[in-house]
Amino acid sequence: MTTETKKSEKEHSVEERLQALYQLQTLLSEVDKIKTLRGELPNEVKDCEDEIERYKLRIAKHNDEIAMLGDSIRQLNGAIDECRMKVDRYNEQINNVRNNREYAFLEKEREYQTLEIELNEKKIRDAKEKINMEEEALTRDKVELEDHCHILDTKKKELEEIVSETRAEEESIMKQAKDLEHVIDDYTLAAFKRIRKNARNGLGIVTVQRDACGGCFNRIPPQRQLEIKMHKKVIVCEYCGRIMIDAQLSGVEETPAPAPVKTRARAKKSAK
Repeated sequence: MTTETKKSEKEHSVEERLQALYQLQTLLSEVDKIKTLRGELPNEVKDCEDEIERYKLRIAKHNDEIAMLGDSIRQLNGAIDECRMKVDRYNEQINNVRNNREYAFLEKEREYQTLEIELNEKKIRDAKEKINMEEEALTRDKVELEDHCHILDTKKKELEEIVSETRAEEESIMKQAKDLEHVIDDYTLAAFKRIRKNARNGLGIVTVQRDACGGCFNRIPPQRQLEIKMHKKVIVCEYCGRIMIDAQLSGVEETPAPAPVKTRARAKKSAK
């Protein structure tokens, strides 16, 4: 049985897990940089696709409205034809009336049908005006759709170029990151991913620099710093929740805390 096999059979030490976790953070930060190169392009592509769908729905709505108004105009023209036929019939009947009562009735019916014709003609004019408005809006939306389709094609090509340039590098980094995850226990790894997801700068583990947390820059008490340097357990910042590691273990050059500045009172006392 080889040394590597024996090592895989037992749990990795806290020190090894912290080192692997910091290396993992370094790799994932490189992936973040690659994604930053893409900028807002993925979001812009998605927004553009949403806009295109919105314009397609609007165009379909305009077409439906125009078709509905066209059907309404045809029905109104049919109603006008019927009214005119009735007016012609009443005109013939009026010429053959035998008393004033019958004449008054036919005259009233003829007047009613004439008013119906005028009302339906007004409805047709209104419908045609609405069709013109819908057609103008349809033309505008078609132009907008064409513009957005052109913009989408441009942004997609730009994004594809950036992705193709960085794909190999990103895949290589992610493979290294995946290999490191086997060194870290599931609980710590899950906590790290959760912290990283919620952190604004994507840092789930940070070094202690100048006696302060490298994530939120709040001061770490000396006793806490000593516990971090002992590498006996995973310690998180009580302010931001990030996992902390001492600079020496991470391989980062430690920045010493600034020397305390003497106050005037102390300066006078030492002068005496």
